Amino acid sequence: MYWLFILLFFSYIAVLIYFIAEVVPDLRNNPSARRAARKVRSRVDPERDRRQADRQLGLADTVDNRRRVAAECLRSGEYARAEELFNESLRGIYRTDPDLLLGLAQSLYGQGKAAETRQTLDTLIAANPGFRSTDGHLLYARAVEDLGDTEAALQEYEAVVQGYPGEEARVRYGLLLKRSGDTGKARQLFAETVERSRVLPDYYQREQRDWINRARTELAALAPA
Repeated sequence: MYWLFILLFFSYIAVLIYFIAEVVPDLRNNPSARRAARKVRSRVDPERDRRQADRQLGLADTVDNRRRVAAECLRSGEYARAEELFNESLRGIYRTDPDLLLGLAQSLYGQGKAAETRQTLDTLIAANPGFRSTDGHLLYARAVEDLGDTEAALQEYEAVVQGYPGEEARVRYGLLLKRSGDTGKARQLFAETVERSRVLPDYYQREQRDWINRARTELAALAPA
């Protein structure tokens, strides 16, 4: 029994060493594994990244450190604090920085300030004509929609859907089309989302589950009697 225990014990050590040496490095390079690790970490300690960002800002009040804290504030829904941090950073050589302006627009929209969101994004576009952001484009369409400019919003949604890496833009476009009376095109967009969900990878279906389910619900509601 003594020798059996030694053999079993060292075999487990060997497996552990193999896992650390051969498997863990591959997991670091696997996008799905990294996403899963981030999800587990955020569930176990959701404030870890925020604490680290606050600590770095306390050590050095730089634009990059303010940007990190502001991003964490956006993630946690502290939009007023995020707005403050982005505004503090938009000075000097950074006064037209596209990432900071986009962050400011997101923090404004989170507070229900659609007009200021659109104005900020217009400033971003004017100062950085070559800047491209699908998230920024979708935010612009949502702000325009909230301001009641349906025709302009439809144009923006139609443009952003072409390259948006997810189903949110397509479903939002369909919802606005439905509200504006174009149920035929809305049905087509919802059907596209449902069809895409059948052929795209499982991880994509999990990430887009809420929008896929919304498209299914809307498609069923628009089905011919």
